[in-house]
Amino acid sequence: MSMDISPLLKMLVFPGGLTLIALGLLYEYIDRKLVARFQNRVGPRVLQPLADTIKLLAKEEVIPAGVIPLFFVSLPIIAMAGALTAGLYIPLAGFAPSFSLPGDLIITVFLLGLLTICIGLAGANTADRFSLLGATRTLTQLFSYEAPFLLALLCPAILADSWQISIVDTSVTGHVWLALPLFIGFFVAVIGLMGKLELAPFDAPEAESEIVAGALTEYSGRGLALFRLGKDVELVIGITLVSAFYLGGLSNPLEFLLKTLGLLVVVAALQALFARLRIDQVVGLWWRIGALLALLQLLIVVILKGVIL
Repeated sequence: MSMDISPLLKMLVFPGGLTLIALGLLYEYIDRKLVARFQNRVGPRVLQPLADTIKLLAKEEVIPAGVIPLFFVSLPIIAMAGALTAGLYIPLAGFAPSFSLPGDLIITVFLLGLLTICIGLAGANTADRFSLLGATRTLTQLFSYEAPFLLALLCPAILADSWQISIVDTSVTGHVWLALPLFIGFFVAVIGLMGKLELAPFDAPEAESEIVAGALTEYSGRGLALFRLGKDVELVIGITLVSAFYLGGLSNPLEFLLKTLGLLVVVAALQALFARLRIDQVVGLWWRIGALLALLQLLIVVILKGVIL
């Protein structure tokens, strides 16, 4: 009896596994290069993210004293697995998702948040003061952007009458640039994504000038490499979601590249434009403003849809 290996190839090669990792490294390079050019610097070489990853994977993983070894080793693996699994539900490169089911938008957002939770737990698992402070900031900041980001993605989902990513991507939201009429939701989604990835100016949890590497200060070798790769994969997934929902959908590879790279330019410009915010500014301001703006946009969408229908 023959065995169907297509699901295995989808998970390991495309659109999961190797493809997501390769795209993550490429988009990390583009992001770092753009920020550098905006700041009048040269920036990294093309293969620098790959070289950094290989170097970390080749290094010895040091397990510090005072940690729970099982947690210390398994948390990076869980974080990476969650990020890669989330990639199976998105229209990567403009193709249909490998797996699709009603409500997979909520599953994807949860899996994206799993990386942040694992980073927070990784920092809390150590006795290092910088790791503990970074973990506190990471988990505190999680509450400030997670709800606004989800609410911003729900606006196109409500218009499409579905919380299934593939349906939202190919419905009416896949033919109209909702970033124009629903500019509030688009703004909240982009800022929420930057907070989720802890990009400047929302990089207080890993501020190298204050707390070294934040929650990951004690990590080295394979563990640090997996956490960094998880963030790269999450960058690709987040930009793909926002592009599919607010920039007219993703119907082919060329459209995928143009829209996601265009959005990446916006994200890089915002990183170069603003200085780092303090953690109290992120939580205090964005939790109030971001959540209220997202709720306002959601209310407008519900009212307008009710009037039209």
